[in-house]
Amino acid sequence: MAMVRGRKLDGAARRSAPAFLAQGFRPFFFAAALWSAAALAVWIAMIATGAAVPSRFEPLAWHVHEMLFGFVMAAVAGFLLTAIPNWTQRLPVSGGPLALLAALWLLGRIACLVSALVPAWLAAAADLSFPAVLVGVVAREIVAGRNWRNLPMVAPVAVLGIANLLMHLEADGVGVPTGLGWRLGLAAVIVLISVVGGRIVPSFTRNWLAKRPDAALPASPGGIDRAALGMLHAGLFGWAFLPSFAPLGAVLLAAAALNLWRLLRWRGGAAVAEPLLLVLHVGYAWLVLGAALLGLAMLDAAVPQGAAIHALTAGAVGTMILAVMTRATRGHTGRSLSADRVTSAIYVLVSLAAIARVAAAFAASWTMPLLILSACLWIAAFGGFALAYGAMLLLPRRGS
Repeated sequence: MAMVRGRKLDGAARRSAPAFLAQGFRPFFFAAALWSAAALAVWIAMIATGAAVPSRFEPLAWHVHEMLFGFVMAAVAGFLLTAIPNWTQRLPVSGGPLALLAALWLLGRIACLVSALVPAWLAAAADLSFPAVLVGVVAREIVAGRNWRNLPMVAPVAVLGIANLLMHLEADGVGVPTGLGWRLGLAAVIVLISVVGGRIVPSFTRNWLAKRPDAALPASPGGIDRAALGMLHAGLFGWAFLPSFAPLGAVLLAAAALNLWRLLRWRGGAAVAEPLLLVLHVGYAWLVLGAALLGLAMLDAAVPQGAAIHALTAGAVGTMILAVMTRATRGHTGRSLSADRVTSAIYVLVSLAAIARVAAAFAASWTMPLLILSACLWIAAFGGFALAYGAMLLLPRRGS
């Protein structure tokens, strides 16, 4: 019944709006992929030439800001605006309101790119308008649908908005703790991945394995999951506010161990035959590795924190976003839930990009070549998504 209602909602949305604006995944997944590739290309060009964009953010801060609050925020918006109608059985945000949200996101990207040319308050207000409006829209839809179970999903989006504000304040010389904004933003994103991943990875795996005779199914949620999430969230937010407090490293190591146990209970090894499913397990494995590396970095200065940060960002965030974008796009446009060769290739590319970027933190003499290699692989992965999935996102659903 839920699938039938979902199709009715999707059909109603398509009749009242252009295909590109029928549901949130369409403009925001496309924008996320394009901006991810473009922003990284600009960042590598700045490293290679020594040039800088006319932004109040220095080059590294601009790179961090745009990947977190440009790329990731677009992907989060696309996911939530597409998932909420399934949660609430309400019509999706579409047409003019969706176009306004997309325009606010784009305004933020332009404002941050040229923020040195305009008053600081104006650039910040333009950029922060998108997360502020998105929080309001998400909260309104969930409350109107009386879907109280998913109301906590508003919190990570709100924290991302606060983290974005902190980055603007730091760039403008306001006395906020150095790096608090990006650390808090990354913690919020990993929290969101850990919660959503804990729902969709075992659920999709269970549905796939249930069609195979005698297959052992993923374990049901229980105390291990609650302990894994509690320890991980405490460690991440503790690190965000107290990045030099070494005992938090032990918390993060324990969190990594518990989340590895959690991941193994989801039976990912049985899903090797289907890359569209396997990639979700790979993405969560990057989260486990990133938490472990971050814990080790806090306990031992010989472990570079950059390796941990990029295992979480290039690895967990990049892989999970690409996994969700491909699966949701295929499902909501009438394609089979199976990875074709191009989709499998972009999964490999994003993981290779993450491996190269983590390796760059350890190999001092190879840092620059590995950075460039990682960037090229990343651009190929997300540029490949835009090319392969662009028509699915821009054109009407199959059978319409």
